[in-house]
Amino acid sequence: MPIARYKNGNTTVTIDLTDGTRWMETEDDDFKLDFPVSIDVNIGNRCDGSCPFCYINASHDGINADLMHQFWVHTLHPYTEIAINGNSVDHPQLEAFLRQLADKRVIANMTVNQIHFERKEQLIRRLIDDGLVNGLGISLRKATPEFVAKVKTIPNAVIHTINGILTAEDLETLRDNDLKLLILGYKHLGRGVGYSEENDLLLKARQKYLYDVLPTLPDHFKVISFDNLALEQLDVRRILTDGEWAEFYQGDEGSLSMYIDLVSGKFGVSSLCSEAEMHPIMDSIEEMFKVVKKESGND
Repeated sequence: MPIARYKNGNTTVTIDLTDGTRWMETEDDDFKLDFPVSIDVNIGNRCDGSCPFCYINASHDGINADLMHQFWVHTLHPYTEIAINGNSVDHPQLEAFLRQLADKRVIANMTVNQIHFERKEQLIRRLIDDGLVNGLGISLRKATPEFVAKVKTIPNAVIHTINGILTAEDLETLRDNDLKLLILGYKHLGRGVGYSEENDLLLKARQKYLYDVLPTLPDHFKVISFDNLALEQLDVRRILTDGEWAEFYQGDEGSLSMYIDLVSGKFGVSSLCSEAEMHPIMDSIEEMFKVVKKESGND
């Protein structure tokens, strides 16, 4: 299998380029990195998905960020992982941006909404076949057998869902299909605030259901992963042994990752940052990561 290996501070990072599996090793007690291993990048908030809980308030009248005049991109290290979000398939500069990343041997992963996946399936498959997109995240709207069949034909596809939005019916359709599932925490940001106020009982019922069935899920999916917010909301630590937690957990927010919002022109520790916690984008990824590590207590 094709492997990428590089040194980052006191850490050796190894990535299986076939399926995206990442290993991090250090002889010290903690990872001390010079630059981020992964970066979440929001490239736009123009979207017709109309998700009622959208944390970035994306809309028909939103903005597509300028992707081709980002100086910090030229300071990225090979095999850094970039997770592109923000209705990416409708961004007019997407392919040029992906080619710029590929020229730097940056690993580009992309998240699209299920409705855009189904609408732009040919484009997405071409980007994957051309080696411009390594991993594909698909934000679930409604699980159907037809959708599951399509996802199973894309080796590096991961279905993204949200704690409190995922239903028992969706989970029943998804399970036992050798699928990869990423569970995200519910963000009380943007439209997520109003949605949670209007649907409090429904959200809590779905979250309790997922909390209760979580210990059984690893037997029904090829891979299950979580963002840090979901780890906290679902108390994932309770279902793992000490050895499993030490093996799988790769650090708190800001220890190996960061967030860049190209629409606002700002960066921060994560997408959970308030406006006051965000900073104007700098010219160097190392400069920005120093700020992120300091603010997250990982310097």
